[in-house]
Amino acid sequence: MLRSYKGITPKLAEGVYVDESSILVGDINIGKDSSIWPLVAARGDVNYIKIGERTNVQDGSVLHLTRASESNPKGYPLIIGDDVTIGHKVMLHGCTLGNRILVGMGAIVMDNVTVEDDVIIGGGALIPPNKTLESGHLYVGSPAKKSRPLSADELAFLKVSAQNYVQLKDEYLEEGQ
Repeated sequence: MLRSYKGITPKLAEGVYVDESSILVGDINIGKDSSIWPLVAARGDVNYIKIGERTNVQDGSVLHLTRASESNPKGYPLIIGDDVTIGHKVMLHGCTLGNRILVGMGAIVMDNVTVEDDVIIGGGALIPPNKTLESGHLYVGSPAKKSRPLSADELAFLKVSAQNYVQLKDEYLEEGQ
């Protein structure tokens, strides 16, 4: 499930759970208490992936990035903050996600997108390249549009969702020992 590429192997912090059916390749760093669930494919081959603490990447998601080129000398890495919930079958490509974000099932977030802290992206949403999603809002649709401000309950749920997955991955780690 962990593969080296050009001599670089994914690095996992303390308490990280990676399901044995997932594949992580190359320059990937995963923060403390995060979890990678079944059938996730993450390739840190032509740039890097950084995942923060208490972040969960759910079943069937694909994580990739953009290589450097003449027109884009640094390319676009994939950077995901703390307390982020990535729903089932999400595709993230060369984008930056802040902290306390929920990305709904089947959403696609493309190159050079910045998602600020405290955002919910609805299931099936398409975030086209070069967009910024503002903190404190719900985004839905294809292409996604800002729908409305998040309620206090929704904002609180962002941390609860992440914590629920910390608890679940701890149960999986206990069972595997």
